[in-house]
Amino acid sequence: MTDTQETRLWLIRHALVEENARLIVYGTMDVELCPHTLEAQAGMYAALARRLPRPAHWMASPLIRTQRTAAAIFRAGYAEQTLEIVPGLIELDFGGWQGMRHHEVPPLLRDDPHAFWPLSGTERPPGGESMADGIVRMGETIERIARDHVGEDVVVVTHGGVIRAAIAHAVGLAPDMALHFSVENISLTRLDRMARGWRVACVNELPGV
Repeated sequence: MTDTQETRLWLIRHALVEENARLIVYGTMDVELCPHTLEAQAGMYAALARRLPRPAHWMASPLIRTQRTAAAIFRAGYAEQTLEIVPGLIELDFGGWQGMRHHEVPPLLRDDPHAFWPLSGTERPPGGESMADGIVRMGETIERIARDHVGEDVVVVTHGGVIRAAIAHAVGLAPDMALHFSVENISLTRLDRMARGWRVACVNELPGV
């Protein structure tokens, strides 16, 4: 790969989920988007549709909230695309803690929680993944995408934990450091795979703001 053949990954976090889901640790659970937010943020979706490259290969995680976010971008002005569903893009798995209310988790932790995440970067929920595990998974996933799409733009609609893990792989961050990044709903993060390594073009860019 030469630097003229860089692969550009346009990572978008899914839209805000519905109110009841926000009360629990949902991780890899399939939860719906908030319909009111989708309507209220129509201008932001239109701005994002204008910002994204054409042509581009589109990918999403297996969870419906990413696929419906992609559909909202298409309705806002980006011509509808075929979505490749990539299992490696799924959100971090909170295992046996999924479905629990947020206040029920801290007593179960081995380590102190992170300031900006329900648990530390190395704590693994029972049957689930730590952020450290997620960084390994996302490293493998984005390197494979970059190899398969050399010289292309790839739009990836995925999850906040996944995007933090991808940034950590790109720049060699420890798990706890990765959790300091703010990745808001429908924000844009871009990572470019060059011959010399990964370059961070932007993080948490909010469309139209």
